[in-house]
Amino acid sequence: MNAIKTKVALITPPVLAKVAHHPLFPPLGLAYMAAVLEQNGVEVKIIDSPVLDFDHQKIKAELEAYQPTIVGVGSMTPTIESALKCAQIAKEAAPDAQVLMGGPHATFADTEILTNEKAVDVIVRGEGEETIVELAKQTSLNDIKGISFRKDNQIIKTAARQFIQNLDALPKPAYKYLPMKKYNITGRNLLPIISSRGCPFQCPFCVATQMFGAQFRARSPKNVLDELEWLRDEYGAEGIAFQDDTLTFDKKRTVDICDGIIERKINLPWGCGTRADVVTKEVLDKMSKAHCNETMFGVESGCQRMRDVLKKRVSTEQIEKAIKWTKEAGIFVTVSVILGYPGETKETLQETLDFVRRVEPDDVWLCHATPYPGTCLRELVKSNGWKMSENWELYNTMNPIFEDPALPAKEIAEMRKSFYNKFYSPKYVMRQAVKGYVRGNLYSKIMTRTAANYMLWRAKARL
Repeated sequence: MNAIKTKVALITPPVLAKVAHHPLFPPLGLAYMAAVLEQNGVEVKIIDSPVLDFDHQKIKAELEAYQPTIVGVGSMTPTIESALKCAQIAKEAAPDAQVLMGGPHATFADTEILTNEKAVDVIVRGEGEETIVELAKQTSLNDIKGISFRKDNQIIKTAARQFIQNLDALPKPAYKYLPMKKYNITGRNLLPIISSRGCPFQCPFCVATQMFGAQFRARSPKNVLDELEWLRDEYGAEGIAFQDDTLTFDKKRTVDICDGIIERKINLPWGCGTRADVVTKEVLDKMSKAHCNETMFGVESGCQRMRDVLKKRVSTEQIEKAIKWTKEAGIFVTVSVILGYPGETKETLQETLDFVRRVEPDDVWLCHATPYPGTCLRELVKSNGWKMSENWELYNTMNPIFEDPALPAKEIAEMRKSFYNKFYSPKYVMRQAVKGYVRGNLYSKIMTRTAANYMLWRAKARL
């Protein structure tokens, strides 16, 4: 293929919030974009601002020196204001550059962004690898699927792009453009991998289905195992974080990956997230034998009525069994819960907190229901006419975002605070010590600091 005379700069925006932030992982999405661009002969630069400790002026200086023809800016909801500022300084630094914005926030707020921010030329919606290559080839915008742009003072949205079916065809993420040693804050080199895309469960508080489709698309076990070896041998990985939405959706594939890890002697501890209804005792035992150290279950509620509202088709018995099996396999168990979804009452919330105490996970994420753009939850809050914050920096699941008259946000926050104060207690530390989670394994530096870190985290979140 002929080389494309294009220079692309990909940017993770600085974090504007006063709370200090240091990324645990390199930006996998931008690394994939860089890899497909490089594969097509495009010169690429990644500016991962948080890990480089870059503010907007430092980014501007980098862009002035590099003079890209395309600037791509990632957008998560809490950092969208910073992302928009990146677009503005990109136009100042390289006036002729085409400024793209992608990611979940831009995907679902494309009309709003293009209407209000003239520095953004194109929104890349959803999965972006094929789209950004076509943009780099300078294909006519009208002919590129999966984008939104301005034309003659109108917002044009092209047809949705089909999702990539053969994920094995994607190159490995281009980590060579990132300062990989700077991400090591746990004392060990923990690197991410995503082995599947797409989620068939369509939960109303999540945009995974809209971003990556309702079809579960998976890389082959061999492809995944090859990357695990590459991460270990080329980048010195000492641990792996699977970033799949539901790693064990295909249980046979999970077992095949685990068998491959054992057979190839890929002796790296790893963690993942999944659902209680797509694991079995046998799968969890196999995961443990393949060095899985931690599994996170999206429980969402301890109340069956609320799980029904959340369209979480998982029973209390399934959750209890999954947690029990995971503990028996010697795997650290984390559960995540959503507090204050419309329909929640003080009684259902208390039922959830009591349930979590009873099943005794090793860690708990109590998340405020957060109406991100693109979610059914946001439309529900709007239709109810409830007061909702437009301060995007608060959209991090640690803050109440909307006010349900039947269950005041202040009351939810107080119940959450009280739970955490009791859960992360001296008894908790002793329980973890007895289980052996303070002996120096992959997550030990996190686990032994959990209680202290939570106190700081809670103060930062103004709970």
